[in-house]
Amino acid sequence: MNVLQRTHAVQVPCPRARIILKSAPIIYMLNSSQDQLSLVQGAPIREAGCTGFYLQFLTSPLNPLTKVMSLTTGMKLALILTSPVFTYRERHGSEFHSASVNISSNELRWKPFEIPKSSQKKVDFVSGLHTLCGAGDIRSNNGLAIHIFLCNTSMENRCFYNSDGDFLIVPQKGKLLIYTEFGKMLVQPNEICVIQRGMRFSIDVFEETRGYILEVYGVHFELPDLGPIGANGLANPRDFLIPVAWYEDRQVPGGYTVINKYQGKLFASKQHVSPFNVVAWHGNYTPYKYNLENFMVINSVAFDHADPSIFTVLTAKSVRPGVAIADFVIFPPRWGVADKTFRPPYYHRNCMSEFMGLIKGHYEAKQGGFLPGGGSLHSAMTPHGPDADCFEKASKAKLAPERIADGTMAFMFESSLNLAVTKWGLQTSNCLDENYYKCWEPLKSHFTPNSRKPAGLN
Repeated sequence: MNVLQRTHAVQVPCPRARIILKSAPIIYMLNSSQDQLSLVQGAPIREAGCTGFYLQFLTSPLNPLTKVMSLTTGMKLALILTSPVFTYRERHGSEFHSASVNISSNELRWKPFEIPKSSQKKVDFVSGLHTLCGAGDIRSNNGLAIHIFLCNTSMENRCFYNSDGDFLIVPQKGKLLIYTEFGKMLVQPNEICVIQRGMRFSIDVFEETRGYILEVYGVHFELPDLGPIGANGLANPRDFLIPVAWYEDRQVPGGYTVINKYQGKLFASKQHVSPFNVVAWHGNYTPYKYNLENFMVINSVAFDHADPSIFTVLTAKSVRPGVAIADFVIFPPRWGVADKTFRPPYYHRNCMSEFMGLIKGHYEAKQGGFLPGGGSLHSAMTPHGPDADCFEKASKAKLAPERIADGTMAFMFESSLNLAVTKWGLQTSNCLDENYYKCWEPLKSHFTPNSRKPAGLN
C-alpha cells in the first residue's frame, strides 16, 4: 500500500550555516500503553515539501495523526547526542572496495565517462559507482572521496546506506527518483541532493544516467559563512527542500537487499519487508535537495576578480578556521562587467585540490575538450588556467558588459587535502585525456616592455 497525502510540517527557525546541536521539543508523543501515535502540536499543511536548511521538521502522510497503529520508534544521530531524528516505523525488518591509488601532480582531464548500454548489461546506481580519487582516512573520520555513477536501470528491491560519510550527489544526465526513509526526492540535472551518513535510500532511473558524487567523512555540509556579504546571498536557506514523510507497507518474499558501505567495502543483508516503512519522523537530520538556478550570484562590478569562494554553495569545514575538507562551488550564468581585466579565470597555483565537472553547456575557460559528463583534476600547486584559444580571444575582446555561461553549469569539488587517483580513474575507465596538456602549448608571450613607458617614470 502506497500512501502519499497531505503532510504536516513544523519549522523552527535557526541561524544560518549552523547545525542545531539539540533537537527542538519533541512534537510527536508515543503512548506505549495504547500503541497510539498522536499529534500534540498543530502545524500548517504543505503539499509539496518542507523548505529550509537544518531546521526542525515534523512530517507524516497520515492526516490526521490520531489513527491507532502498532508502531516502533527509532532514532538517528548525526553527531554524538546531537542533531537527532526520531522515526516512527511501521515495523523493523529483521563495492566500494578499497581502491588502489596512484599519485600524480600532472593536470588531469577525463572525457565524458561512458555509461553502460542497457541492451548489453543492466547496471543500477550501486553497481555503477566508481571511485575516481580521494584523500584522508575513513577509519579516523577525516577526508573525502569523489565518485562517478554510471547506470541504466533502477534499484529493484535493493537499497543502500553509507556508514562512512555523507553523499553530495550531482546528476549530470538523467533524473533520479530517490526513495529514502524520510520520503521521496526527484532530483534532475542542475539540481543536487545530500544524503547524510546512515540514511537508507534507493534510486530509480529512467534512462542511461550519469553523475558525480562528493563524499565527506566525519563532517557534514553547511552553508558557508557570509561575512561582509551579510544576511542574503549565495545559496539561501529557504531554497533547500526537505522530503515529506512517505512509507510503503510491502512484503518482499524473495528478500529485500540492504547494502552497507563500511570502511570502503560493501556488505549486504536481506530482509522480507521494505525498509521504507517510516510512517512519521521529526528532527533536523534529513536528506535535502537544492536547485542550482536559485543560487544568488555575487561578482565584481568594477575591476579584477573576486575570489572563487564567492561561488560556494556548501562547505564541509575542517578543524582549521577558514580551511575546508571540501567545498562545493558552481560557476553559473551571470554578468561580466569588470573593466581593465582579463575576465576568464586567471592562471594560478594554489594550496587546494580542484576537481571540476560540467553538467551542461561549455565552460568559458576551455570550450573544447572539457565536456559535459567529463571532469578535470588540478592538484595543489599545479599550475592551470584557460587554454590558448580562450586566452587569445579574451585578450582581444572589447570589455563591454556581457553574459557569461548562459546555458552552462560547471562546478568544482575543492579540497585542502591532496587527492590520489584510483586505477579506475587512470586506466580502467579508459576516459583519461592523454593530450590535455597540449591545450596550453600554443600560448605565446605578448609582453612588449618598450611599447610604452610605465606610468610615473620618465
